Amino acid sequence: MLRQELAASYQELSEEVEHIAEHPEPVEEEEMDDDQEDTSSAILPVLDSESGTSSPSVRFSKTCLKNVFSVILLFIYLLLMAVAVFLVYQTITDFREKLKHPVMSVSYKEVPLYDAPGIALYPGKAQLLSCKHHYYDHIPPLINPGQPGEIECTTQRINYTDPFTNQTMKHALIVQGPRDVKKRELVFLQFHLNETNQDFSAINYLLFSSFQEFLNSPDKTEFMKDCESSYSSWKFSGGFRTWVKMSLVKTKEEDGRETVEFKQETSVVNYIDQRHKPASDQLFFVVFEWKDPFIQKVQAIVTANPWNMIALLCGIFLALFKAADFAKLSVKWMIKIRKRHLKRRSQAMNHIS
Repeated sequence: MLRQELAASYQELSEEVEHIAEHPEPVEEEEMDDDQEDTSSAILPVLDSESGTSSPSVRFSKTCLKNVFSVILLFIYLLLMAVAVFLVYQTITDFREKLKHPVMSVSYKEVPLYDAPGIALYPGKAQLLSCKHHYYDHIPPLINPGQPGEIECTTQRINYTDPFTNQTMKHALIVQGPRDVKKRELVFLQFHLNETNQDFSAINYLLFSSFQEFLNSPDKTEFMKDCESSYSSWKFSGGFRTWVKMSLVKTKEEDGRETVEFKQETSVVNYIDQRHKPASDQLFFVVFEWKDPFIQKVQAIVTANPWNMIALLCGIFLALFKAADFAKLSVKWMIKIRKRHLKRRSQAMNHIS
């Protein structure tokens, strides 16, 4: 009987072993997949690689630390995106301001000879006594001042109506100005006014760019009207020698036109009259000379370079797209981590229950 009982027990044990071998317990594949995804798709560095043997509290602290780092990085990239947007706005604003307000560029061109300017004088009742060209800033002593002398300059007289009133007739004496700036050529003129009822005596004059253009002009009266409308006029007084040093400024307008303007420096020296004449007699002396051999050229330059702006905008937009892509991946990763944490928590609660 004992042998029969031992045989029966051995047979039951062998049947149970065969049953376990044929029907093993299922393994939680989902948790293994999650662990593999944790090690393969993590964005931030994992602090402890031994996840299989860690406790639930350590695993929870790792997840919390990852979430904190992700939030910090997300805010940093959002801040960088805001800075990039501000740079785009500032770049476009600066470009528009530079287009509206070009910078004035000044350059100087040296010339050995100037185109002889025109000197328009309005002497009124005064008489031209002499006009001579001298060189190297030397004017010889006056001989018989107040008496008619030599007129070696090229002159023309012209009458035209005032361009501003169209009623007053103006009488102008046009004199050819100096040309040779290297030899310091100058034009010396002497005027005499016999009698005057005015308290102050002066002669008006204006300068225009080219005496040759005046000679070649078919309508000289209209030419002088345009000059008087375009150029400024000055005065020199009686009883003095007025020395005028001229400089030429050419300005290029935005529409491509070139305007000419004269700048001048004047020095006045008192004339000591040693003649025995009535007090009403007045002498006028004026000298015209070029200041230096440099023509000043002024033109507006737009400093805004569109290629620099395009390159900067491309770099900013590239940074924006990279930051947006990283922010999107960070948000997805945080959502995924949150879902895994909730899933493991529910599994733990089910296991406890």
